Amino acid sequence: MTLEETLRQLESLSNESVRAWNAKNGAGDKQFGVKHGDIRVLAKKIKADHELAMSLWKTGNIDAQYLAILLIKPKDLSSKELDRLVRSVTFAWVADWLNNYVVKQHPDKETLRQEWMATDHRWAARAGWSLTAERVVKSPDGLDPPALLDRIESEMADAAPEVQWTMNSALAEIGIHFAKLRKRAIAIGEKLGVYRDYPVSKGCTSPFAPIWINFMVSRHPGKGVRLD
Repeated sequence: MTLEETLRQLESLSNESVRAWNAKNGAGDKQFGVKHGDIRVLAKKIKADHELAMSLWKTGNIDAQYLAILLIKPKDLSSKELDRLVRSVTFAWVADWLNNYVVKQHPDKETLRQEWMATDHRWAARAGWSLTAERVVKSPDGLDPPALLDRIESEMADAAPEVQWTMNSALAEIGIHFAKLRKRAIAIGEKLGVYRDYPVSKGCTSPFAPIWINFMVSRHPGKGVRLD
């Protein structure tokens, strides 16, 4: 498909309720309002197409960017190109798709994580904390969880909302996976109160770290827990 054909396909899938939800959550007007499931179906039809993906991303349309993320070949991106993508995000859900489907699959993600953990750029910092939360769970050797808790305690309350979300994820994962740090992680969550009153649908777990930590530990006692 050409860029123009792909954009016409996306526009034909527009849904007013999705568009309204996106706008309510900060997406702006550069969108068609396409359901994620419809974007996935279209991506399967097109298959991986790195050149088309880059053209879709440059439009700034969030539905085009969702589709681009599914068409990108992470290994075909240089570190600089990936950094530019991360920093050009304008919508949190697009950021999370990019982090999950592209950033976490990139061979240079650890180098980028370290750079992003030292930046004030909100979308790069969001990606850095997302990768840090992943490392806490999957490969914590070499991390300094107490130092991470120090940063979270001193920075999260005043962090940009985009950064708070993944910083909070790192806080919760430390509390879940490091038994000796659990009490402190919960205390930090209680002290800061970030997401304490976050609205949660029935059957979903609150993102408020103390609730999240206690729920996961009670559900999987001892699973994946480090005692150090």
